[in-house]
Amino acid sequence: MSNWKLPPKGGHMEKPDKIYYQTMTKKDVESRLKINDIILIPLGSTENHGDAQPYGEDTFIVTRMAELIAQKTGCTVAEPVWYASHPFSHLGQKGTVPIPDEVNSAYIRSIISGYWNTGFRKQIFMSSHGQEYIIPSAIQEWGKKYQVPAVVIFLDVPKIMGVGLKDKAHGGEFETIFRHGDEAENSICLALFPEFVQMENVVDTKTWGFLPEGHIDKGGDIYNYPIPGQSHIGGGGIECVIYPEGVLGKPSLAKAEKAYKAIETYLDYVVKLHDDILGKFPPGVLPEAKYMTQRDKEEIDKLLKGPSDGGKHIYTIAWPS
Repeated sequence: MSNWKLPPKGGHMEKPDKIYYQTMTKKDVESRLKINDIILIPLGSTENHGDAQPYGEDTFIVTRMAELIAQKTGCTVAEPVWYASHPFSHLGQKGTVPIPDEVNSAYIRSIISGYWNTGFRKQIFMSSHGQEYIIPSAIQEWGKKYQVPAVVIFLDVPKIMGVGLKDKAHGGEFETIFRHGDEAENSICLALFPEFVQMENVVDTKTWGFLPEGHIDKGGDIYNYPIPGQSHIGGGGIECVIYPEGVLGKPSLAKAEKAYKAIETYLDYVVKLHDDILGKFPPGVLPEAKYMTQRDKEEIDKLLKGPSDGGKHIYTIAWPS
């Protein structure tokens, strides 16, 4: 039985329970920052997940988990980013809305700046969509550009779930190897938002590629194959041609309980990370500026104070681009 009482009873994006930043007032946020200045930022996508699973699957996975974490820790959750960068193989897939890498990167950097300027200077980005190649790059570019004290972390959900997503032959819970929209991913959907899944419409596919097994990771890079899933072109065909169904594998085998271990592994880790961050850096405290930047102390002090308290806003350094 899940220690996290899965599945949750619906989502919270429009509930007045002060989980989401966008449902809070200025006064609410000012009060929250005094007791918890960590914000979780879910990154999803809008893409084809077949006849049984919703287009917003990746987004609902991270938002539902972020909500559970916020309920346990008291941190804040940002409304999600619904669109994302996609690998080359996703282009042309009907129902998928890909965003250019440079646009996605600039968008993430702007989000970091906006929340930093608000006072949420400890940010955890969460993604279950295959964009682990662009988000860390965006964070690094932001750091190079602004050079201010902050704690900004990216969590790739499948990597943290790890063994819990693998097939039984590799120590996991599933009959098949982890792939996009497959048995494992659909099981996560059933465990987190069963109200959006239509199992009566599920369609399976047979997966294949151009190279022998063992070279390219099949999804989430959890098998530690030499070539991560986003690190090639030509290892397989484009999905709008070879997988027009929108799934790779057998989502018909999905059951909610198969995903509990993977979900709990992720939730437990993020709670620990949250607690360790606040343990080291209580609300209002950041890594010492002298260890994080070589900007002049006077400038940093003004930026940390902020525009409403006699200081300066972050955009005095640069406007996002």
